[in-house]
Amino acid sequence: MVAVEQVKEVEPNGATGELVDGKFDEYAGGAYDPHLYDFHGVAPTLNGFDAVGEAELALFEEQGFLAIDNAFSPEEVRAALEGMLDVIDGNYPGYRGIQFEVAARPLLSTLSRENKQDAVRKISHFIQWDARLHAIATHPRLLALTERLGVEKPGLFEDKALIKPPKIGREKPWHQDHAYWNLPLDARVVTAWIALDEATEENGCLFVIPGSHREGPVVHFRRRDWQICDDQVQRGRVVAAPLKPGGVLLFNSYLQHGTPANASPKRRRALQFVYIPSEVGRITPAERLAVFGSEGKDVEC
Repeated sequence: MVAVEQVKEVEPNGATGELVDGKFDEYAGGAYDPHLYDFHGVAPTLNGFDAVGEAELALFEEQGFLAIDNAFSPEEVRAALEGMLDVIDGNYPGYRGIQFEVAARPLLSTLSRENKQDAVRKISHFIQWDARLHAIATHPRLLALTERLGVEKPGLFEDKALIKPPKIGREKPWHQDHAYWNLPLDARVVTAWIALDEATEENGCLFVIPGSHREGPVVHFRRRDWQICDDQVQRGRVVAAPLKPGGVLLFNSYLQHGTPANASPKRRRALQFVYIPSEVGRITPAERLAVFGSEGKDVEC
């Protein structure tokens, strides 16, 4: 039996994220080298959960990720989108977890209900509010695969919907997920990134550096975000990981990855669930920043 618990996410500064409805993204983003996300290959995809055998588990250990199309049915994707829109539309009184794109600030008060989703950057901590989203996060086949990938008795650590609205969806610079969390450095953590729209190179699919998880923690800096310095990105190894709706990218928390801005006219909506061992401990923010932070180190960006 796979156990699932939910614990609060931790923000980069170590404080538990306070959910305030209508909060704007604290990072304004900014210009970056247009070649930062040039890629040299496309990640191969498996066809459904049944395609994951021992060879694929070994591949996950080697490259740090697995891409699976047709993991979730069109009906499950449609239900998840409806649940996400109900959250955004304010159909759950008392819910506070919507973060808007900074670029949408001047327009927000004028947007219709239908267009409001195109101002949202992400929503967080929603599975206890919507049964359809809860069903995806606790999907038996997803949990079983997460356990096969090494997460002992997986617990749900983080639930988010990550949205890149057309034209204004900002970049998420290169980073390692583990740099954001007060979790032991040796904790086995797996992220499941589920496409609800087609995620393409143009609208902001994930870009990854295969095998980078085996290189351990990388120092992060506060620039356009809490990120790996652009100059330290191993550009010659970048691979794009496009997905069809219902596809999932599972990846190790040390995998270096990022997503470019969405300059296309198409939405890119995705769910992200992070699974940790249910009995894993915690470290202090100071302990985490001693590894991932730049303060006191002879480094610059």
